[in-house]
Amino acid sequence: MKPYGLLLLMLCAIKLSIHGIGNWNYGFHRDELLHLSVGQALDWGYMEFPPMIALLGRLGSSLFGFSLGGIRLLPTLAGMGILLLACSIARLMGGKRASVFLCGMAVLSFLPYYRNHTLFQPVAFDQFFWVLGFYFLARYFKNEGPRNLLFWGISLGLGMMNKYTMAVWALGVFIGLFFYRKGKVWRSLEWYIGGLIALIMVLPNVLWQAQHGFPEWLHLKLLRENQLQGITAWDFLAGQFVYPLTTTLALIGLLALLLYKPLRNFRALGVSVLSILTFMAALHSRDYYIFGAYPVLFAAGSVWIEKQIPQAPVWNYAIAGLLFIWILPDLPRAIPILPIQDYIHYRGLEKVEGRYELTSDYADMFGWEEQVALVDSVYQSLRPDEKKNCVIWAENYGEAGALKILGKKYGLPDPISRHGSFWLWGYQSSDAAVWISLGNERPSVEFVFEDIQLVKMITHPYAIGEENNIPLYICRKPKIDIAAWWAGYETHVFD
Repeated sequence: MKPYGLLLLMLCAIKLSIHGIGNWNYGFHRDELLHLSVGQALDWGYMEFPPMIALLGRLGSSLFGFSLGGIRLLPTLAGMGILLLACSIARLMGGKRASVFLCGMAVLSFLPYYRNHTLFQPVAFDQFFWVLGFYFLARYFKNEGPRNLLFWGISLGLGMMNKYTMAVWALGVFIGLFFYRKGKVWRSLEWYIGGLIALIMVLPNVLWQAQHGFPEWLHLKLLRENQLQGITAWDFLAGQFVYPLTTTLALIGLLALLLYKPLRNFRALGVSVLSILTFMAALHSRDYYIFGAYPVLFAAGSVWIEKQIPQAPVWNYAIAGLLFIWILPDLPRAIPILPIQDYIHYRGLEKVEGRYELTSDYADMFGWEEQVALVDSVYQSLRPDEKKNCVIWAENYGEAGALKILGKKYGLPDPISRHGSFWLWGYQSSDAAVWISLGNERPSVEFVFEDIQLVKMITHPYAIGEENNIPLYICRKPKIDIAAWWAGYETHVFD
């Protein structure tokens, strides 16, 4: 790739420049606060996800503290890795400069990637491991040695320790490999060693899940019942056409992998993607679950276009320019490159009942700082002896994550919460003199305490609806068995 170094550097610079603006705006998303929180309590698993995001959170906080732009640099680097791998796959498929440029610009022009590669969530790293695995398979199909199957196994193991959707990817690849030289891979020792490596890497998380009663099954069950059940296969497929130009290039790439003779060595990749797409449609998946497969399709589509007009590579550049120009008007919806008041003006939003209706992602980046500051004001009002024996109880993982991460600069004690992985870390003290309750509704607080005092109903003009008009209480005199109350909530931690 040395002759393409300047081109790749330019493509990466474009992406980094856009994220260099957007990554610093607004505030931490509730999910980011959760992922940073688990990073402060490293383990082999968590209630909602495998352990890699926690390790990355610990790495990010060690390097950058809890700097917003610093933490978000990690998913952005994953996005840049996806871009470079996609261009490398295009080269492996026989593409030259024009197709490499088009492939890279297609990655830059795929609007969801800006959201995915901004927020510190497993999604960006999931997409990276998908593309990394495809890259090693492409190298193997290019006859660059069976050792690439070992690296494929490592990619699978890392991906499974990041997000369980990697299992669907692996199943799709399993089917696709039957279409490479009549299943040649099944006669390769490296394939089985690679699979064994992946299994060994995943085993600690499997054991953790078993020790904790497989909470991920409950999580997936509730996710399916409450969120995925209403998504049909047609909804999933229709979601792929929200971005028509990049989807068209991806479809060209899929057809090229399946039907175009010069790419016949890579046909297994096309069958793999088609299989993954079918599985995810059948499983009522969200549309973005498949986005990790798009870069390999962009690579194949770009190579096909270049091959059709080898004497006129200018068409590749023209298509690349069109793809990127097409997304510019919608870019502020995908990544917060505009200050909030400019974004409100851009969207033409009006304040209704004291707040603006931002997108859920953007709304979830506001209100946390104010909540933590109010909790600190209550905490500081306590007597010194009460501070030593005080519990801060948050209703959900967003509030708890804010108190745990943003509360560090105030010196607040770590919060407790019965929501998600926070439940694992317990209730601290059953005989605390004072409890500060954030977000818990009055019936919940009255069930636990005899003495409650409402301090404030918290509102914020930009925060999401569920974080508006939430109560802040001072509570004393528990009237129930705290240990039994906590333990009995295990099957409701995702409510």
